[in-house]
Amino acid sequence: MELNNLRPAPGAKHKDNFRKGRGHGSGNGKTAGYGHKGQKARSGAPRIGFEGGQMPLYRRLPKRGFKNYNRKNIVNVNVSMLDKLYEDGATVVSEDLIERGILKDTYDGLKILGNGEITKKLTVKANAFSASAKEKIEAAGGKAEVI
Repeated sequence: MELNNLRPAPGAKHKDNFRKGRGHGSGNGKTAGYGHKGQKARSGAPRIGFEGGQMPLYRRLPKRGFKNYNRKNIVNVNVSMLDKLYEDGATVVSEDLIERGILKDTYDGLKILGNGEITKKLTVKANAFSASAKEKIEAAGGKAEVI
């Protein structure tokens, strides 16, 4: 047996898309899958995480760190990658990098970093450049344009 062969035992999985309360013939009539009485059979059953009045676990645990909700997802691309992908004289824009599968389209900005060497004359349009990247692009005869 291997991990890719694992399957649940026959009858162990149930579909949850049945129509509840449609009579005994449906297999989910009368109590509609909620069992007999009890708190979970009633309307207004407690929310997820409710522990019967005890202080819930998510409130007992200490909160650590800081999450900046205004953060920007800046994607970095090195000049060595641009040198491999593009021909001499090409224009590099973020839409083209998305088409080539280098970037996903869920990002807020593109920054070009100076790791590696660039030998081709490229016009690169990005949101930001590191100082070394801008220097290398212009040394190769290209342009680094901030958009």
